[in-house]
Formats: sequence, C-alpha cells, structure tokens
Amino acid sequence: MNKIKIIQGIENPLFERKEILVEMESDSNITHADAEKAISKEFSSDINNIKIKKIKGNFGENIFKISANIYKNQETKEKIEPKQKSREKK
Repeated sequence: MNKIKIIQGIENPLFERKEILVEMESDSNITHADAEKAISKEFSSDINNIKIKKIKGNFGENIFKISANIYKNQETKEKIEPKQKSREKK
C-alpha cells in the first residue's frame, strides 16, 4: 500500500494551481499513473487536473519524492502546461 506524506503545498493564484511536494512509500517503482491516482485520492481532486512534474527515488530505497501541480480544472491545465511535440516520421 502506498503511504503519502505531504512535504510542501503552495497555492499559486496566478496559475490557478496548487504546487505540491509529497513523499510516497511503495514496494515497487512508481509510475506517473500510480502517482496521479494516489495524489487525486489524497487531495480529492480529479485525475485529469493533475500534472506530475518529477518522480525522484534513490537506488535501493522504497521512498519516492513526487513534485506535482494540481489545477482547478482541466481547461486551465491545458492552457498553462506545455504540450508534448510529436515526432513524425518522414
């Protein structure tokens, strides 16, 4: 089971989001999807409003630090977060 400990949470009214840093304990490596599910459950937010910025873990440890942004709604998230450029084969 994943345990979450909130290290830092800052409200950013300019971008209409909450910037968080959490520590998560897990027996195996954490994927972005696992982190989004756990954060959405912990903060009672929709999974589509969460953007995982970084997952950091040390070798041999089962504690991971996750940096994420929680937006008020999906439209704000899509407007602010940079889009991934797709590579097309020619």
